[in-house]
Amino acid sequence: MTPRTCLIVDDSRIIRKVARRIVEGLGFEVDEAADGAEALTFCAAVMPDVVLLDWSMPVMDGLTFLRRLRDLPGGDRPKVLFCTIETRAERIAEALSAGADDYVMKPFDGEILSSKFAEVGAV
Repeated sequence: MTPRTCLIVDDSRIIRKVARRIVEGLGFEVDEAADGAEALTFCAAVMPDVVLLDWSMPVMDGLTFLRRLRDLPGGDRPKVLFCTIETRAERIAEALSAGADDYVMKPFDGEILSSKFAEVGAV
């Protein structure tokens, strides 16, 4: 059986490290990207099963990445969880309408990520 894969996209190395530890604990193989452009290049080559996505990043923000991901061949397949400090209802609605499957507020912990992964059917 092929292991499930998760791409963690965040400009904070610390957030990526914390998320990696949690997601690997859920049984995923993890790759990382520091911005949306790097993540898009990765997804064009190897489409992950799940993307844990920050909103505010340099080079390409999470919302732009999400819209471009969904336009890629197979880009409709990954479950995308926005993981951000953005709390305004209209921004959350914007992310969901752009194709996000769910929303995770920072700071998060293993219990929160585990339940969000379960809610979108990733685990």
